[in-house]
Amino acid sequence: MRAIDLFAGLGGFTEAARLNNINVVWAANHWTIAVDYHKKNHPGVTHYCQDLQQANWHQVPAHDLLLASPACQGHSHAKGKERNHHDGTRATAWAVVACVEVHRPALAVVENVTSFLSWSLFPAWQSAMEALGYSVSPHTIDCADLGVPQSRERVFIVCTRSKHPIKLKLPKRTAKSAGEIIEWGQHKWSNIIKPRRSLATLLRVAKGREAFGDRFVMPYYGSGSGKTGRCLSRPIGTITTRDRWAIVDGDKMRMFQPSECRKAMTFRDDYHLPANKRTAVHLLGNAVPPLAASEIIHAALQQA
Repeated sequence: MRAIDLFAGLGGFTEAARLNNINVVWAANHWTIAVDYHKKNHPGVTHYCQDLQQANWHQVPAHDLLLASPACQGHSHAKGKERNHHDGTRATAWAVVACVEVHRPALAVVENVTSFLSWSLFPAWQSAMEALGYSVSPHTIDCADLGVPQSRERVFIVCTRSKHPIKLKLPKRTAKSAGEIIEWGQHKWSNIIKPRRSLATLLRVAKGREAFGDRFVMPYYGSGSGKTGRCLSRPIGTITTRDRWAIVDGDKMRMFQPSECRKAMTFRDDYHLPANKRTAVHLLGNAVPPLAASEIIHAALQQA
């Protein structure tokens, strides 16, 4: 079976295909760094670096499976000066329709944030896919339920050339805990009590200690579990495109490192990442967890 990976990023969908013995023959992304690292990790794939809204789909290899993760920023609730950019990124989902119109693969799997389903043009997008002969079946899934050591809710839209939409029969996996993916004896730690440490951080640490003792994780900023932290027996919260999770160990603390984010995202340990931490975290936070995507693909192939 041959597949292509649109908006491939770091390559989570490509890894998932590999786990299912599927040959990804073509992968594309608009960001040069993402393409470079996808190429490092998947040298046998043909790579294409361009805005996919400008792609000539007749030049793309024939394939049986289309995998795609259109830009998700446009489906967030961000407002203000970034709004025009977000309105533009919403349109990337139409590249999937354009590609499918030319190639008509047997199966397409599209991943995005759950608010993709509330996009004002999602009904039109779905109708376009249906007009091309596909049944469209959205599945909202917490990746932790598929064994990913991370609470990460996403929608996987399974498009099949079947009379009716399919309902995936997915396994219920036990996810690794945050404590299992933390590299305790590695990396640089700092004292919690030090000059210029913010009061908000100290209050989070104090609340976390009350709830979980000397070892726990907590967001370094933001809301949600920011006031209480998370115990180490749970999966970590969502890995985002910027540093978010801090680890507390007694009187020391540090941020999650890219190698730990890589484990949380279920990429293999030898998967190449940029040396620049900010870039590595961005790529990882934007990716599809290979383990979750592998289960989705496997179930879809069994039922399509």
